[in-house]
Amino acid sequence: MSFTLPLSSLTRKQLYRRLQEAYASGSLKLIKRIHALLALAQGQSVSDVAEMLSLGEQTVRDYRNQYLFKGMASLVYKAPPGRPSKLTQTQRQQLAKWLQASPQDSGYTSGCWNTPMIQDLIQRHFGVVYHPHYIATLLRNMGFSYQKARFVSDHLHEAKRLEWRQTRWPKILRQAKKQNALLLFGDEASFAQWGSLSYTWALRGKQPEVPTSGKRKAYKVFGLIDYFSGRFFYKAHTGRFNSQSYAAFLLDVLRQTTRPVVVIQDGARYHTSKAMQTFFEAHADRLTIEQLPAYSPDFNPIEHLWKKVKKEATHLKHFPEFSDLQQEVDRALRHFAQTPREITVLMAPYCEKLGRVDKAA
Repeated sequence: MSFTLPLSSLTRKQLYRRLQEAYASGSLKLIKRIHALLALAQGQSVSDVAEMLSLGEQTVRDYRNQYLFKGMASLVYKAPPGRPSKLTQTQRQQLAKWLQASPQDSGYTSGCWNTPMIQDLIQRHFGVVYHPHYIATLLRNMGFSYQKARFVSDHLHEAKRLEWRQTRWPKILRQAKKQNALLLFGDEASFAQWGSLSYTWALRGKQPEVPTSGKRKAYKVFGLIDYFSGRFFYKAHTGRFNSQSYAAFLLDVLRQTTRPVVVIQDGARYHTSKAMQTFFEAHADRLTIEQLPAYSPDFNPIEHLWKKVKKEATHLKHFPEFSDLQQEVDRALRHFAQTPREITVLMAPYCEKLGRVDKAA
């Protein structure tokens, strides 16, 4: 049985402010500590929080107990004893700025940072020499992790994205809260029968191998998640994504609630077709549609959920038959539909990026 950490609205605001400070200072331990408390306050179990944040269960219990005993005073990060850092706090902040930009901006030809380049950057600008093995430790302490890059469109319209984030989004939040509406972020995902690859541990020189059927058939899912509660609506099928199947999904969602519904969607053709405009007009008494700015999947928190579903259902798994894929994906979808608090934890970084509902009240 999980223990829900009691937090007042004021305390939550204080925690989110402290979280922003932790991100700014690069205190990874403090970041995880605050995320753990917020997750516990949303009803997550100690074991779930430990798995989500890659912590030991006893560490999560210690975070909880220290907070119950000391309150906000338990959230002051103390550096571990030992040799002081060779870089000052100001130098670490400058290094973080360089590393968040392209290496080419610092005079290197490569498009991605590696250990020798970072070692050289520190030595050139600060006269400090670190062992290559320590570079990874330094970066982790600064809040960095080794990640695979992703593509972003070169058609981004930053002015429109900024306007949506600073002007349109707060209005959507206020109106949805005023109407007691479901505020649903929507998107679709396809899960291929050939599975998906990810990082895993293996012996050096022996690359892991995963059997695959090589079949391109995909299991397709419409999804909507509620920004306020984490409630997850979904519909899986083997057909195509089109206006007809999208309208059928939205109609099914409307039948599951009597509350007003606000759907935030991207600009996919079957979202904005004439057939969908007719559907939206026919249900305008309960359904409001909002458009995300173009090329802005990072503004849609359901993207985090799809990654989690793929990790749980298809990463490094073999699906000889299409039914095997369906079974695994359905299992993962049911899990998240039954654990809305887990979805709210996944949305936490997004909430911090665009603003909490209590800030828009």
